[in-house]
Amino acid sequence: MRIIDPHMHMVSRSSEDYRRARRAGIECCIEPAFWSGTDKQHAGSFFDYFEHITDFETERAERAAGMDHYVTIGLEPKEANYPEMAEKVMERIPEYLDRENVVGVGEIGLDQGTEAEEYAFRRQLRMAEERELPVIVHTPHENKPEGTERLVEMIREEDVTEERIVIDHNTEHTIDTSLQTDCWVGFTLYPGKIEDEKAIDLLEEYGTDKMILNSAADWDPSNPLAVPMARDKMIDRGWDREEVRKVVFENPYEFFDQSPNFDYEP
Repeated sequence: MRIIDPHMHMVSRSSEDYRRARRAGIECCIEPAFWSGTDKQHAGSFFDYFEHITDFETERAERAAGMDHYVTIGLEPKEANYPEMAEKVMERIPEYLDRENVVGVGEIGLDQGTEAEEYAFRRQLRMAEERELPVIVHTPHENKPEGTERLVEMIREEDVTEERIVIDHNTEHTIDTSLQTDCWVGFTLYPGKIEDEKAIDLLEEYGTDKMILNSAADWDPSNPLAVPMARDKMIDRGWDREEVRKVVFENPYEFFDQSPNFDYEP
């Protein structure tokens, strides 16, 4: 059963991880720009990073594993708290959004819930809306329920197209808030975010419409095979294979197919 993992930070992983993921069924992945472990000191560091994931990682995915690789570009919330640098970065984000394999804006959202983070979030939401691009929204690690509620408030205040937004990193404490919107709902199968068994429990409770699983595989303890493993557990639980396919392939495909640059063909 083929899989699209809609949130992987493969810049942090080896070529062997690409091959392992491809053998497990992942034919396509999306790599959002993210906080790479230490705060960047210069705006130019972002531009080098954006070039790297857009060009080199896309080429490496194909060369290493025959995997389709797409990118979303954004100023993640943690580094929005350096206003002078953040302004320089956001001024140049639009030129990256025109790249042929850039399929959205992200990941953007909240970390500490500061005014600077909210400003950056709103501004990038508008960038995506102007270009009719999908958006990956990062819900905070701390005070997640309150942070998710605040993100939903801002999405509504900006009057952007909710169907082009995925609210990511949901848990049992945030899903009801996310489901009050027309946004898509993401579950990140990652230590400290949500375990795959719990995510499957929530899918069984709430259904599979507009639900998406991802691994967010990066430099921290994480697993690029998290979505294939969840697929197998769903089948072991007796799920209908078409419903499993909907969650791990059709839903992420439908979400990113809203982007004019997403030209992946199964």
